Amino acid sequence: MPPLPPPLALIAELTHRCPLHCVYCSNPLEMQSRAEELETAAWLRVIQEAGALGVVQLHLTGGEPLVRADLVELVTAARIAGLYTNLITSGLGLEAKRLAALVAAGLDHLQLSFQDADADAADLIAGTVAHQRKLALARRVREHARLAFTANVVVHRQNLDRLPAIIAMAEELGVDRLEIAHVQYYAWALENRARLLPTRDQVERSVALVAAAQQRLAGRLRIEMVVPDYYARFPKPCMGGWGRQAMLLDPRGRALPCHAAAVLPGLHFDNVQDKTLRWIWEESSAFQAFRGTAWMQEPCQSCDRREQDFGGCRCQAFLLAGNAAVTDPVCSLSPDRPRVDAVLEPPPAADLPWVYRS
Repeated sequence: MPPLPPPLALIAELTHRCPLHCVYCSNPLEMQSRAEELETAAWLRVIQEAGALGVVQLHLTGGEPLVRADLVELVTAARIAGLYTNLITSGLGLEAKRLAALVAAGLDHLQLSFQDADADAADLIAGTVAHQRKLALARRVREHARLAFTANVVVHRQNLDRLPAIIAMAEELGVDRLEIAHVQYYAWALENRARLLPTRDQVERSVALVAAAQQRLAGRLRIEMVVPDYYARFPKPCMGGWGRQAMLLDPRGRALPCHAAAVLPGLHFDNVQDKTLRWIWEESSAFQAFRGTAWMQEPCQSCDRREQDFGGCRCQAFLLAGNAAVTDPVCSLSPDRPRVDAVLEPPPAADLPWVYRS
């Protein structure tokens, strides 16, 4: 058996604390407190281990990673370890002096989240007044020519009709890359699915709009789109396949194959305070549980796509079908596909209350 390649990326959820309350947040419904967070020394050791393991990218995220006072120290350690560092942030709390310190420490890329192009609509989704502060930060980021800059906009039923304005906002801000990410239905997004799930017509129009913008802006602005699983014919290879390309550490140091894996029953997720990063990646039972194809049931086991999509998302299979080992129900070949079809035409959502991240 060939040796297992190291993970391409380490996703470091430094904290679950955040000034925003987004209705589609990927953080778990039961979040971890500040008292449970790994201390600086533990993160510094983990970053060193990641470099030794052969990890290429370090994604600093949360919650809001800016609430950590040691962020510059962690970026410095990542640079020493030879990792490409990406800060995923709401931007709230990132003043000019701290931004300059992060760039000087070796930060390579900043991904700034936006909820809409319309300020009132953006602030409604975020659950706080934030949009104008994000715009101001984006203009400060462009003062640092070395720093790669992505704007991430999560799109859904409530803002898809403003997609042209969202693309125009990205053009005006001069970002290098625009990521248009349709909501994926886990955690808080699943709680708000009836209001967030777009119509089929909205999805089809968004695909056409993005294709036209990509052609028009080629060479000036890179645009990527993550489409909603529920409208797909085949599932995506979640995180590039379970335990194949990425490892996520939650704030208290548990190692997970993806953002939502903690919802899966029967799995033990080892902690970097007890085991090394290498041991977890290569030996832990959780990372081996759905790695490869041997675990697959039919129709995946005999499917020609089994090494393309790896059966789809294990968390989505559990959330929709109650069994993490079955074919992702979004797949057109899955016997559970009717579960997805049943929710694709949601009822009128205007009067439903939002469930805000708390």
